[in-house]
Amino acid sequence: MLIAISITGALALLLAWVLQHRFDYQPCPWCVLQRLLLLTVVAVSLMGAVFRARVPQWLSAAATTLLSVVGVVVALYQHLVAAKSASCNLTLADRILSKTGLVEAWPAMFEATARCDEADRPWLGVPFSLWGAALFAGLAVVAAGLLIQVFRQRLHQPTLVSK
Repeated sequence: MLIAISITGALALLLAWVLQHRFDYQPCPWCVLQRLLLLTVVAVSLMGAVFRARVPQWLSAAATTLLSVVGVVVALYQHLVAAKSASCNLTLADRILSKTGLVEAWPAMFEATARCDEADRPWLGVPFSLWGAALFAGLAVVAAGLLIQVFRQRLHQPTLVSK
């Protein structure tokens, strides 16, 4: 499941990049913060899938669930609050992104080039931020399901009793 989460997240990042650079869907700081969260979800879930012997699966699933829930909150904030504002300058999203250095390292992916009220354009009839919220919600459900599965397996494992 962790590898499926990684692949889904990577494909969503690729889609965001293509929509930005080929179809002029320019991102605002809140959009870019969602990209950063999604990249982190991809990295955490990929580490859990690849390094199973060193990274406990429950830890990767829990971190992925938490990051995905934060992604839902960010996407909904973008849709319900930020998209109603003409300016996103110096918002929490802007401040977080400026601290990461990602804008300078990878501007094609992490530079915010639109205002908040411009960025929440519909794609296939649905505002882009709601696509983000749905993606993060789906990832959170899958990761939480994996977390539950891991804990159920641990509960049913026989333990050695010393005499």
